Amino acid sequence: MQPDDLTGVLAPKLGVRLKGVEPFPGTAGRVRFEREAALDLFRAVRDDLGFRHLSMVGGIDWVDHREVFYVLWSDDAKQYLVLSTDVPADDPRVETASSVWPSANWHEREAWELVGIVFDHHPDLRHLLTPDGYEFRPLLRSFKLHEPEELEVKARHV
Repeated sequence: MQPDDLTGVLAPKLGVRLKGVEPFPGTAGRVRFEREAALDLFRAVRDDLGFRHLSMVGGIDWVDHREVFYVLWSDDAKQYLVLSTDVPADDPRVETASSVWPSANWHEREAWELVGIVFDHHPDLRHLLTPDGYEFRPLLRSFKLHEPEELEVKARHV
């Protein structure tokens, strides 16, 4: 599968919400999309293109905005596909992929916890790696290391 093949399938479904499909070494390509198109795109690449396995969801802090990316695998095509969208730093939200690929659940929790990206309608958006009540986002470029006495972590008592 080539980027032109991806464009031919996705452009009619997404219209202007498809920002582009470009070559990406070692993959079928990189699909850039508007965040409002997330669910439509997820369903199209799963149902129409056969990318049925979500391998990874991650986030990158570019200071003025954040990027959310998804790595998918197709058993039929024996290829990876990368999906990518930008979200504003002051409103880092995108629809969850967990309704399309249940494996997105923990990956999205990690991206929320470490980079601060909110996945709307996520079934269980809670801390995975840091304690409950931890309010810092360690992978944001604005994150500053703190002295232990400066941190107040609200502990959960069981």
